[in-house]
Amino acid sequence: MNTPADFRAFRIHNDATGYRGGVETMNSAALSDGEVLVKVAYSSVNFKDALAGTGKGKILRKYPLNGGIDAAGVVVASTDSNFKEGDHVLCTGSGLSETQDGGYGEYIRMSSQWTIPLPKGLSLRESMILGTAGFTAALSLLRMQDNHQTPAMGPIAVTGASGGVGMLAIDIFSRAGYAVHAISGKASQFDFLRGLGAVECIDRHQLAFSGKPMDSARFGGALDNVGGAMLAGLLPLTVPYGNVAICGNAGGIAFESTVMPFIIRGASLLGIASAGTPRDQRDQVWQHLASDWKPLHLDRIATREVTLDQLPDVFGRMLDGDSFGRTIVRVGTV
Repeated sequence: MNTPADFRAFRIHNDATGYRGGVETMNSAALSDGEVLVKVAYSSVNFKDALAGTGKGKILRKYPLNGGIDAAGVVVASTDSNFKEGDHVLCTGSGLSETQDGGYGEYIRMSSQWTIPLPKGLSLRESMILGTAGFTAALSLLRMQDNHQTPAMGPIAVTGASGGVGMLAIDIFSRAGYAVHAISGKASQFDFLRGLGAVECIDRHQLAFSGKPMDSARFGGALDNVGGAMLAGLLPLTVPYGNVAICGNAGGIAFESTVMPFIIRGASLLGIASAGTPRDQRDQVWQHLASDWKPLHLDRIATREVTLDQLPDVFGRMLDGDSFGRTIVRVGTV
């Protein structure tokens, strides 16, 4: 397959003229190094992408780079014998839009170490509806089950349930046999969340924590996208030997707690760092997402599909809190 010298990309700069991002034409010779050259079909929009694209967060570690921490497409050239022209592949995190060009370009070079062959059971589009958000939710479940979490321990609280990670977590945990209690500040979306599999929806504005070091156990475990006071409140409500996985900080990076949930009930707090997940765990997660944990409602969760040119508007809405579900980016055709 012939690779054009020039192609379109949403490229982010930070130089003497200031911080800026937008669609421009670039030369393939300017792409980051990597063994696998991919024609990108889809990417997605995560909160991290909005921060990077607008400069509201310090995400990129070098400039210029193409945005987009997720990418899925077709191999057009490879110097690694494990990948050949025509292979369908994906990548999430792993330095994309931090130290390497990301998925917001019609072409991308990826390190073969982090390039995942598209698992049987997923299309390229489905893999990007999942993207980093679905990968994070499934990695949380994997980590929790590795630490002996079971459905018999009780319901799993999912905070930030109306966001991308939250919605996918409801579907993924439900598929794995867990009862999910969705916590969200958007009560108007409760019927939608129930349709994804939530057995109970809780308005976070009406969720009152006692502030006690220990309280009556309510949840078998939790996937927390919020942090801050939410995380502090969930720990005393966790059953003995339950797991709370923390993957976000929308409510703040600091929280006040005590050792009591840990030394009296044996609760575990699991950190979920999806961007730097080792390759063996990545493979496990994607195999689950293509089979027994594959969400049943991907098309409902993908509430919007946009082009590269529409990204600035999407970023603004996401940072203003005016987003719902997953936004996928149609980058090119394959």
